[in-house]
Amino acid sequence: MILLVTYDMTKTPIVNVVDDIIANASKKGASDIHFDPREDSLMVRIRVDGDLQDYTQIPKIYERNLITRIKLIANMNITESRLPQDGSIKGNIKGLNLETRVSTLPTNEGEKCVIRILDYTRSLQGIDALGFNEDNFKKLKKMIAEPNGIILITGATGSGKSTTVYSILQVLNKKETNIITVEDPIEMNLEGLNQVQVNSEIGLDFATVLRSILRQDPNVILIGEIRDSETAKIAVRASITGHLVLSTIHTNNSLSTIERLLDMNVERYLLSSALSGIISQKLAKMVCPHCRIKEKTTPYQKKVFKLALGKDVDELYNANPKGCDKCNKGYHGRIAIQEVLMINDEIRNALNEENLEKDDLNKMVYTSDVITMLQDGLLKVLDGSTTFDEIYKIIDVDDDLDVYCKIRGINYNENNNIEKKYEETENKVIEIENKEKEDEIL
Repeated sequence: MILLVTYDMTKTPIVNVVDDIIANASKKGASDIHFDPREDSLMVRIRVDGDLQDYTQIPKIYERNLITRIKLIANMNITESRLPQDGSIKGNIKGLNLETRVSTLPTNEGEKCVIRILDYTRSLQGIDALGFNEDNFKKLKKMIAEPNGIILITGATGSGKSTTVYSILQVLNKKETNIITVEDPIEMNLEGLNQVQVNSEIGLDFATVLRSILRQDPNVILIGEIRDSETAKIAVRASITGHLVLSTIHTNNSLSTIERLLDMNVERYLLSSALSGIISQKLAKMVCPHCRIKEKTTPYQKKVFKLALGKDVDELYNANPKGCDKCNKGYHGRIAIQEVLMINDEIRNALNEENLEKDDLNKMVYTSDVITMLQDGLLKVLDGSTTFDEIYKIIDVDDDLDVYCKIRGINYNENNNIEKKYEETENKVIEIENKEKEDEIL
């Protein structure tokens, strides 16, 4: 049972309570703080290593004052509670120099508020600290060395795309290079970059800024996010006219990224010429090196490693559910699981074909030298960075292996069902044996 932090609201000023919650969440390594209005209280939860956990419960009568205080320091309209708002908090809170993004949302129980704590320490460490395996790291360096082309970083919200983008920008940030970014919002201020904040209310959107940027003699352009067809088309055209373009897009892998761009009506001949590479990523929790335990692999796990990596694996590190004083239930920190696709001539030529089938493109992408996200995740399981359970949680292992096996002419589903049935039977036998032992003791 997790013990909640308690505040004596009758004696502690709201200002101090808010500062204390933000500072303590930051010290615990939280990425987000959620203020959830409930029927009888305001539940405060913090997200640590990807999981939400209860932090404290504030009596309902103090809810409005607490949310108002957050909105005040985030430069938001404290009189407006019917519409969603966005703001930011920058400054020193209880001795910590913090930068956060704040969002409010009206709900049936009151205003929900989420504070995202921005942590730039990983970005400032450079691309060496991003966790790329050796082959993917070589591809990344080759892609960013090109004078033109478009590099896309893809993944869900909170998958570390901004960290990867800013790490790449730091490598490209040289005196002889003109780098211009268009962002919404500007995540991190970097010396030597020309950063533009989008403001849709006055018509300063991505497309408008991009047209002006092309007249500013840039070498490198960062587009915070490709959200619509117009932005996608301008980004692709910019990369063809001699600029290196970096951007992010919300897709799951390399193949879905190409499909999304084609759905956005980007001309095939332009996309095939412009696209340099795609970096897809997700975050997995890192297993605690101080208390991790070794366990024998299950038949299903053996099958997955054999099919995906061609390796026989008998033992794996797993998280210790009891944890230790250095971790949270056996995990501490997160690591990126990546898939890096460099566009080769075969894929370029295929993208020009109007009648290109998805299966053919799939086969072309995944029979190139790409290391899939599943393979990268499993390799990081083998080196003890994370666990099989974590990879299974963030990646659809069965679907990925099904595609992987189809390309190689293997009937994965049939074999997999046999393995799963065998594993279920084995587990049932163990349960029966344990029950018999308990009966004997009784």
